[in-house]
Amino acid sequence: MTSSPGHAPARCPFCAIVAGQAAAHIVLDEPDAVAFLDARPVFPGHVLVVPRAHVETLVDLPAADVGPFFRAVQRVAGAVERGLAADGTFVAMNNKISQSVPHLHVHVVPRRKKDGLRGFFWPRVTYSTEDDAAKVAAAIRAAVVPAG
Repeated sequence: MTSSPGHAPARCPFCAIVAGQAAAHIVLDEPDAVAFLDARPVFPGHVLVVPRAHVETLVDLPAADVGPFFRAVQRVAGAVERGLAADGTFVAMNNKISQSVPHLHVHVVPRRKKDGLRGFFWPRVTYSTEDDAAKVAAAIRAAVVPAG
């Protein structure tokens, strides 16, 4: 993984945690990822999983690192469920908008039935027509970068 241009990892609070220069409650420390408790959790046990190298968004994460990173996220999600006897987890990430720290991070939040968390944190809408949905899908499909 490489550092992304435009942001100094020296000033990144998550890079400081990864480097052991800032305090955090670490739950996983491996070559591809570090996971630690969120300082402002949605629920106790809310974990942030970050790639060890500084990248700002999912798009910046090198393709070869996606699999190993998300295997770590998968293992943390299982550990949160088992370790806290949670009914499940909410796993999410923001890219740029609402990303409080510009270092890629995945939220793993323990969930329990009737915990009060309601789906997504933003309003949901519908497409006006099937044609509108088809146009949006076509625009995204045309912008997909081929694999490999």
